[in-house]
Amino acid sequence: MIYLDNAATSFPKPEGVYQALDHFARHELANPGRAGHKMALASERLLDDTRHLLNQLFHGEAPERFIFTLNCTDALNMAFKGVLREGDHVVTSDLEHNSVSRPLRRMELEGRITLTRVRADGGGTVSPDDVRRALNPRTRLIALTHASNVLGTVQPIAEVGRIAREAGVLFLVDAAQSAGTVPIDIQGMHIDLLAFPGHKSLLGPTGTGALYVGPRAKVGVWREGGTGGDSSSETQPAEFPYVLEGGTPNVLGVAGLAAGVRYVQEHGLERLRAHELALTEHLRQGLEDMGGFRVFGHGDPSRRVGTLSFRSDTLPAAELAGILDQAFDIAVRPGLHCAPYIHRALGTFPEGTVRVSPGPFNTEADIDALLRALAEIAS
Repeated sequence: MIYLDNAATSFPKPEGVYQALDHFARHELANPGRAGHKMALASERLLDDTRHLLNQLFHGEAPERFIFTLNCTDALNMAFKGVLREGDHVVTSDLEHNSVSRPLRRMELEGRITLTRVRADGGGTVSPDDVRRALNPRTRLIALTHASNVLGTVQPIAEVGRIAREAGVLFLVDAAQSAGTVPIDIQGMHIDLLAFPGHKSLLGPTGTGALYVGPRAKVGVWREGGTGGDSSSETQPAEFPYVLEGGTPNVLGVAGLAAGVRYVQEHGLERLRAHELALTEHLRQGLEDMGGFRVFGHGDPSRRVGTLSFRSDTLPAAELAGILDQAFDIAVRPGLHCAPYIHRALGTFPEGTVRVSPGPFNTEADIDALLRALAEIAS
């Protein structure tokens, strides 16, 4: 199988991730902090060490402000439902994944918040000036994806962060497609809430993710239950990270996540991103030379991640992807990619597009095989 669906989840993982999962599961998989024995202490130490890794990678204010979650969706729900209050106004965009759009739309339909969705331009970029104009006296939060999971376009996060800070509103960034491939400086970009998965470009296992909560953001308790450090309080302890981490965490998954983060640090975000961009640009050029396909999103590699969406002039996206899977053993992602608003703006709703997203272990030969398959299908 030629796997080109890394925007959904990265595969394969680095060998060190598999080794870390196996070792931890066999030798140290205890309940962190719930007992004083060596295995429990090792589990607690793993969580602390991984928070330090994340704090170094993303330049947060303190390791304990990284809350481990089930995935990026869990982190986003924790942020929205823990921060927003009755009557608040939120500014977001039409680029967003349903993990942003659905909880906000639900709160809007229930009459709890008002919502403004800023439109991206034809190349797939949101204008900071449009975000500024969308603010009003009741705006509490700006929520914006860092990189579109459909178009691969990187948004001007630092500029929007400055606007949010000047206006005194909170700034949430969905880093599902950027964490591990685009540099993120939480403090330099004025990010108050950063949500990201562990299983995409951070190269960890599924079932992992985190929410960074900055000191300006007051997030209400998400779930209540056991903690490793305080069993006497009648309600959830107020200290980070325990205030938002009730219950036993996915410590095995975090062991794999830590190994993935170390791989990213050792190989360098810029190098990993450059490799993936080179592959998508090779694909873009091949599609243009072949004809019969339309590629979406601007072509400036300095403002992209390694994700490319296109349509065939003759075959629906689902059918094209199905042929690639069944006849050529090539995995891509057709459809709306959980981002219906941008597909409506592109005119690709409801069919969607074919999305190709190479990862660190793909090669130019993989893209050549895809191009040959597309040429054969088109003929």
